[in-house]
Amino acid sequence: QVQLVESGGGLVQAGGSLRLSCAASGRTSSSYAKSWFRQAPGKEREFVAGISWSGATTYYIDSVKGRFTISRDNAKNTVHLQMNSLKSEDTAVYYCAAAAVQFPPRRGNEYAYWGQGTQVTVSS
Repeated sequence: QVQLVESGGGLVQAGGSLRLSCAASGRTSSSYAKSWFRQAPGKEREFVAGISWSGATTYYIDSVKGRFTISRDNAKNTVHLQMNSLKSEDTAVYYCAAAAVQFPPRRGNEYAYWGQGTQVTVSS
């Protein structure tokens, strides 16, 4: 079992920044690919960014490329999502997820572990 706890969400003005964190505990979480998903009201959950278990490979959806950066610290069992130049369309609940594979899948149903989510609200 892997437990994931997100933090760092909040209310920010458009153009601002937030840094989300995901703390993992339980089984060796460094052997898991980690990703961030988000779900806006009335919309389906979507993949935002993912990172391989080594941290060497990252993936992003086009709408956040150049604005968001995913990183991980396996010694501290944490994953971060640095979000800059935030837009109103980034408003959503953000979830951290872990999959026991090397590279992060894009489909949510391939992840066995999820955090409870953290709300990000960007005001325009």
